[in-house]
This record gives sequence, C-alpha cells and structure tokens, in this order.
Amino acid sequence: MSAPLLKLDLTGLKCPLPALRTRKALRTLAPGAQIEVVCTDPMATIDIPNMVRETGDILVESVRRETHLLFRIRKAELS
Repeated sequence: MSAPLLKLDLTGLKCPLPALRTRKALRTLAPGAQIEVVCTDPMATIDIPNMVRETGDILVESVRRETHLLFRIRKAELS
C-alpha cells in the first residue's frame, strides 16, 4: 500500500508564496505521506528544495515541464 498523496496546485503564485504554502501543507502531513506541488514561478526551483532541506523532509522528485514545475515531497519519518 502506497503512502497518501496530497496535491497542491500553486500555479500563478509568486515567490515566496509557493514555498510558504508548501511548508504549511507539510506540517499537516503524517510521517511518510507525500505531497505533490505544481507551480509556475521559476524561483520555486530554488525556494522549494531549500525549504525541504530546512524542514528535513525528502524531495522525491523535481520535474520541469513546459509551463509548470512539479515537486513530489515525502514527509520525514519521526526519529
């Protein structure tokens, strides 16, 4: 059984909102759950990976599509 996946559509939002909203959504997840974030702000390629490093969560995937950026993040397990 795979972990639950929360989808977060942040298209049209500008820096720093995609990273801030992603951080807020991550706080609501159980350890091991995943979030898929879609956004259009090019700064998110820097901001979201940096935010994930700060929170200790795991950036599973980062994909640049023609007009969108997609990030899949897994909430870190409790230590």
